[in-house]
Amino acid sequence: MSGVTKMVCTILECRDVVSMVRDAFDFRMCRAHDRGTIEYLGGYVQMYGFHGKVLIIDLTSETAREEAISDDVLQRCLGGKGLGSHLLMEYLEPGADPLSAENKLVFATGPAADTVVPAASRFGVFARSPLTGYFGESFSGGHVAPVMKRTGYDAFMIEGAAERPVYLHISDDGVTFADASGIWGNDAFAAEDALLDEAGVDGAQAVVIGPAGENQVRFACIKNNYWRTAGRTGMGAVMGSKYLKGIVFSGSKSTPLADEEMLQEYVRDMIKECRDTERTEIMQTLGTPYMVGVTNAASAFPTRYWSEGRFEHWEGISSDAMQETMEVRPNACHRCFMACGKMSKVTEGRHKGLVLEGPEYETLYALGGICCVDSIDEVAYLNDLCDRLGLDTISGGNMVALGIEAGARGKLEGQPDYGDVDGIARSLKQIAHREGPGEILALGVRRAAEELGLQDLAIEVKGLEPAGYDPRRLPGMSLGYAVSERGACHLRSSFYMSEIKGEASEDAVDKTREFFNFENRNTFEDLLILCRFYQQFIGWDGMKTILEATTGMKLSRREMMDLASGVASTIKRFNIREGWTPKEDWLPDRLFEEPIGDDDEFVADEQLLRQMLSEYYRLHGWNEEGMPVDE
Repeated sequence: MSGVTKMVCTILECRDVVSMVRDAFDFRMCRAHDRGTIEYLGGYVQMYGFHGKVLIIDLTSETAREEAISDDVLQRCLGGKGLGSHLLMEYLEPGADPLSAENKLVFATGPAADTVVPAASRFGVFARSPLTGYFGESFSGGHVAPVMKRTGYDAFMIEGAAERPVYLHISDDGVTFADASGIWGNDAFAAEDALLDEAGVDGAQAVVIGPAGENQVRFACIKNNYWRTAGRTGMGAVMGSKYLKGIVFSGSKSTPLADEEMLQEYVRDMIKECRDTERTEIMQTLGTPYMVGVTNAASAFPTRYWSEGRFEHWEGISSDAMQETMEVRPNACHRCFMACGKMSKVTEGRHKGLVLEGPEYETLYALGGICCVDSIDEVAYLNDLCDRLGLDTISGGNMVALGIEAGARGKLEGQPDYGDVDGIARSLKQIAHREGPGEILALGVRRAAEELGLQDLAIEVKGLEPAGYDPRRLPGMSLGYAVSERGACHLRSSFYMSEIKGEASEDAVDKTREFFNFENRNTFEDLLILCRFYQQFIGWDGMKTILEATTGMKLSRREMMDLASGVASTIKRFNIREGWTPKEDWLPDRLFEEPIGDDDEFVADEQLLRQMLSEYYRLHGWNEEGMPVDE
């Protein structure tokens, strides 16, 4: 490139587009139209709510091409997670090294993006995970998703690798490849500012990586709008391996909807009914930090690297502490009325003047409880450091705590102690830059534990650390962590609140059926894509309405469940292709053997988990080993 910006225009003449789509689409006009498609001149059939196109960008050759997405694919997959998993299955060669040019990185939106739906502010990122080796996915909110959609594509697939640092600008005019050497090494905030300044387009949005992604730390994240994060499974490392510092999006294309009036009426009614509820008030005033008190009361707050279920000094990192010691105001994603984000300013102490969005609950658990940091101001400082470095705070906190344990056992030199904030900050920087002991910890929990000989200590499933809900006290979460396709994850099912409230059944079969409903609902949310915090307001009936109003598809709840389960089967096949075996759907032995609780009486129930696994596999239509039966 020699410092010169290179433009690749992907605009084709109308007759070429029609010809391309004619060849790619399955023409069953009546059936397709009944299932929610729009008929254009020339016989071009396209689903409502979609552009019907993926933009494939090759960083090696600096070229880009459009490919049509058939109505049949969209009806089976919708957007988001379904479209991302479909593209990986179709285009990614089995066994591709996650940190090689052969891996594919997919950004996708859903049919609800850039509509009036207040929960539809999210986009998804998908690849083979460098942390787990299996299906990698992460979602982020903020203000990027609607602008992604306005470029005229439903997904973007990045392949190959550049020879030197680059960034992309995707707009109505095509794709611009630009030299990013001058900002390589910048933190995520500075990089976002630089890319948007250089783009110089009002309303443009950007996604970027920090030093952790550049250095291919296996749990590096992708950042946008400073504090919003596609955090889990190492998608930032995939960008770094491709020498891709960031992507700027700008566009003006609209998406045809099946029934915009229906959608507006639904949203008006939903907002009127839900804006002034107790749930909304809690999220607007306290945000996710209120869960610190809830999980401590349930003895389910992971502490001192999973050795305890209650943090003695939890009040110091609670929502009350946040409100009392910081200036806090709500901050919302695109069109959201819940405004769960908290713009927080430290008002005293050594970090006085620090401003960030957060800390969120999962960061308070990972950098607070797991690492025994008892000050909300200090957790905010560590949170800000991870944001700038581009580190996932859940993985980051767990890796620091594993390092603390390794140091105490003489396995790793130079490690901090629990509660040593400056030592923890030093460790996070070492991880991000892969310096000293950070070289090992940057590998992620499974690989680092193997290097250190601490496999029996490490808490992970499929190589991913669990979120802040201990399955020894929440047995349904043992199933959630075990079967989550991306590794231990609370968001694949969100079953923890049902258990904390005592609403979940104690019977193994009934509990699994409840869980199966939760999981399919969440999967369907990730196809549209909708925010988890609207679950109380947008259930199956709400999603049915949104689906019909955006795409025209009229599905029953049973059909929606089957569609979601079908996507789960696709991802399970992907994982099997990449080396999954039945032993991966299980918890670490330590959780069955090492008790927590006031009287040290709680361990994970192995027999219950086996019963739940058996019923879970049956509900999906998989065999007894958890493998989908060939269709």
